[in-house]
Amino acid sequence: MECGLFSNSGSPSPVITEVPSRAGSGRSPAKSGLHVNFNEKGLEVKERREKFLTAKYGTHQMSLIRKRLAVEMWLYDELQKLYESSETTKSREVEVDIDELLDMDSDDRRRRHLQELLADAKKSPHEVKKFVEDLLERAKTL
Repeated sequence: MECGLFSNSGSPSPVITEVPSRAGSGRSPAKSGLHVNFNEKGLEVKERREKFLTAKYGTHQMSLIRKRLAVEMWLYDELQKLYESSETTKSREVEVDIDELLDMDSDDRRRRHLQELLADAKKSPHEVKKFVEDLLERAKTL
């Protein structure tokens, strides 16, 4: 540890500041960037701050993200309604991949795929068909 003495009068007190670490110094990574100085103000310890990268999106990109999130939240809520049961039994989980739907060639293929996935829904076939149509309309907006 490097030390320096800075005192005008009275007894010196240490201040720890950050310095570049030396490669192969044998110190732990958390302690390698600390430096001790003495001054009158008392002991101050300054440690390296962790840095985090925050992604920033433009307004158009954020609008698309919000739209996608709204469709996914709607989908989750509607699937819960389709599979809710009056008993206390746990309902079956169904995963509907929106990207997979969007990659399909036609609405007919999407409709068949969704109806196969939702074949064991607790609600009536009419409600399932309405859900499928609503989902297809919302998926077109993405």
